[in-house]
Amino acid sequence: MEIGFIGLGNMARAIIGGMLDKRIVNAVDISGSAKTQKTLEDVQKEYGIGVKASNVAVAAQAQVLVLAVKPQFLQNVIVEIRDVVQPDTLVISIAAGKTLGWLEECFGRKVKLVRCMPNTPALVGEGCTGVCANDTVTEEEIRYSLRLMESFGKASLVEERLMDAVGAVSGSSPAYVFLFIEAMADAAVASGMPRSQAYGFAAQAVYGSAKLMLETGRHPGELKDMVCSPGGTTIEGVRILEENGFRGAVMDALLATVEKSRRL
Repeated sequence: MEIGFIGLGNMARAIIGGMLDKRIVNAVDISGSAKTQKTLEDVQKEYGIGVKASNVAVAAQAQVLVLAVKPQFLQNVIVEIRDVVQPDTLVISIAAGKTLGWLEECFGRKVKLVRCMPNTPALVGEGCTGVCANDTVTEEEIRYSLRLMESFGKASLVEERLMDAVGAVSGSSPAYVFLFIEAMADAAVASGMPRSQAYGFAAQAVYGSAKLMLETGRHPGELKDMVCSPGGTTIEGVRILEENGFRGAVMDALLATVEKSRRL
């Protein structure tokens, strides 16, 4: 089965790397196209996949076609390739905010469509991806799509109405987590810690905390309470965060992300 990629940016590379690492497909069965010759050469050298000179060449031969271009370019790409995409080709889009209905309208006909929302931790095999599909996609094809997305992290089937929330809580949130890590490290630096060490401590604390919650299945509020000793240092920090609207600010940020996604 030939898998084609239109767009070979970071997310496409994460998917390709995951598929190859999990041996879901061989490099010889993957092809891709990109805007620049340098990108084609770099990806071919790193992964050993086939590269093609045009989007049309990729789309015409792919049995599974991954649309990995930015949302603002997607319509033009679909218009370019729609006449060569075969009726039984499984088309997977990773563009934020572009609904299954919008994609169908761009193709101008019924196409087997899967919509995915991965996130950047996919680059290190720790992605989190929401997946939904239109009614022409079979159960077997849905399972295959999930398997592809699980090659670089976790993937879950969700209702399409939740995809904007998926984009906020997993797609955009790494940026907010990085801000949090940077802020914690800045405080450690202000307290005398070398910056490289401060980043390491802050990042490991976030990583370990997330792993603790996922592996124990315990409520985050319960785990927070475990750290907050009566009259201790941590509860004092929690008080300051609450006083400054920490949770409200986080919620507002994610809700704004959802709203923006709906307007794309």
